[in-house]
Amino acid sequence: MSLKMAAPSRAQVLSLYRALLRESAGFSAYSYRTYAIRRIRDAFRENKTVSDVLEVQKLVKQAKENLTMIKRQVRRCMYK
Repeated sequence: MSLKMAAPSRAQVLSLYRALLRESAGFSAYSYRTYAIRRIRDAFRENKTVSDVLEVQKLVKQAKENLTMIKRQVRRCMYK
């Protein structure tokens, strides 16, 4: 039995995009901050035409993992 998952909504994807940008702005080092923001914008722009549900789900999962990593790195930088 296979279960189909619904594609993330546009609102969910935009919310994830804003969360990634917001967290990346927390990097104290200018070079890290600008690199992360540029990379996020480029990745979302590059994948904005993806319409395959499975591919979108994979990209959203990857973005959520990146958000977790960015949060961890920003917190780590705050205590140095």
